[in-house]
Amino acid sequence: MIRLTELRLPLDHAEAVLKQAVAARLGVAEADVGEINVFRRGHDARKRGRIVLVYTVDCVVRDEADVLAAHAGARDIMPTPDTTYRFAISDGAEIAARPGYVRPVVIGAGPCGLMAALVLAQMGLRPLVLERGKAVRERTVDTFALWRKSILNPESNVQFGEGGAGTFSDGKLYSQVSDPRHYGRKVLSAFVRAGAPEEILYLSRPHIGTFRLVTMVEHIRAEIESLGGEYRFGAHVSDFISHDDGAGSRRMTGLRLTDGEEIAASHVILAIGHSARDTFAALHAAGVEMVAKPFSIGVRIEHPQSIINTARYGQPENVSLLGAADYKLVHHASNGRAVYSFCMCPGGTVVAATSETGQVVTNGMSQYSRAERNANAGIVVGVTPERDYPGGPLAGIAFQREWERRAFEAGGGGYFAPAQLVGDFLDGRASTSLGDVVPSYRPGVTPTDLTTCLPGFVTDAIREALPTFERKLAGFSMRDAVMTGVETRTSSPLRIPRGADGQGLNLRGLFPAGEGAGYAGGILSAGIDGIRIAEAVALSLAGRQVDQAMRRGMVHASDAQ
Repeated sequence: MIRLTELRLPLDHAEAVLKQAVAARLGVAEADVGEINVFRRGHDARKRGRIVLVYTVDCVVRDEADVLAAHAGARDIMPTPDTTYRFAISDGAEIAARPGYVRPVVIGAGPCGLMAALVLAQMGLRPLVLERGKAVRERTVDTFALWRKSILNPESNVQFGEGGAGTFSDGKLYSQVSDPRHYGRKVLSAFVRAGAPEEILYLSRPHIGTFRLVTMVEHIRAEIESLGGEYRFGAHVSDFISHDDGAGSRRMTGLRLTDGEEIAASHVILAIGHSARDTFAALHAAGVEMVAKPFSIGVRIEHPQSIINTARYGQPENVSLLGAADYKLVHHASNGRAVYSFCMCPGGTVVAATSETGQVVTNGMSQYSRAERNANAGIVVGVTPERDYPGGPLAGIAFQREWERRAFEAGGGGYFAPAQLVGDFLDGRASTSLGDVVPSYRPGVTPTDLTTCLPGFVTDAIREALPTFERKLAGFSMRDAVMTGVETRTSSPLRIPRGADGQGLNLRGLFPAGEGAGYAGGILSAGIDGIRIAEAVALSLAGRQVDQAMRRGMVHASDAQ
């Protein structure tokens, strides 16, 4: 097959136009073009009056070799690459059948742990999945209890439980991670098999939404179990048991749960997410090497979705063709801080996302339809350990907790969140009431002054950025837009370094992975890292080396979303 990229067509083009455009680009007759598969479809909305669809397609063409020869050197015409995912080992079932085999353990059932366990199970290695929270449907009940009744379960909430934090999000499935081994395609294909719409395989910015993610997570669990894997919910790891390996480091031998049970474990995938603060403390106490890393904090901002649609698309009819509009904004403030939009949720809601008592944390969520009245996004400011929270690997957690506690106090208790109108924020006065934009955060908001629960350099940078964002996106600084605080869980506040073989630098057999270890930032990149680390575990169990292509991914994985 032949792949064509950057094929640009009108937004409302007829189906037949795609084949005509392919034939024209290749310089062949339409009759010579056979099957066409859309590999990627996005849109270019930089010119609102001339929004176009941008395709990458794979097609069957008569005399393919001659056609490729005629376009030799063209950057937009090439043979279709092989994107088939291939397992790292093929003899996993034989390895698992050996006397004394100790199955790999995956701690955490979020996107990273989910994909790690799935790939291990598909290779025949029968993983054990330990999840501190509850199964996804029970977890949903607990999460709604916080939103509707102000009742927090610290072990079952937006952060903890089957599916991870991504379950209560927009369900975005794109990343900036380099993916030469086609891990991303493997993740998306697994999601489609579990019930996601097939469009996620070709849309340039696909999403799923919370309700669909719940069902998908259950289906993937069923597949893992059918292949010999095992899940244990309410299994909270408190200690990492190891012994001196005689070579200057320690080696994993087991795990201890909070109820005292010990589990033998020589290969442990640490996929705990960015909010497992007590587990980070346990790892630090066990001497596991970790370092503080940058993250970002700020607020959630809400506008009517219609304002964003008009600013991005112009004509209302474009929404029916493209869906609710999103945005991505960046400003470099005069105080040296970067301000940017984070995890934008078109047609969504702002949600309570704390996992600890007496604290308020916000996040954004959308359903697949993205049909709610408001758009929301994090407007966050970068913070760094050298400048803002010196003091060791766990200092970023203390920094987060301080501002989350202040947000709880500013909200008045009951997990109400502090909120402020953009107009009042820009004028430097507290809000005492709300305007036309009805905040979606539940259990509710308290109008106040957000400067009481954010560092001064953060509010200064955001106050400078909002007028700049207005120039880029008309209506962004509308006075009745609502800012709700605080957004602190943008990414992990620390990184657990790992070697080229995927293992911890001073604890052999521990394989740090995903967002919590600082190697991912979002559902897709976390799933990709889960596959990457599952391969490292499989190769270690087989007594084989990680190849050169895998090595780079182990130490250079990105946490960018």
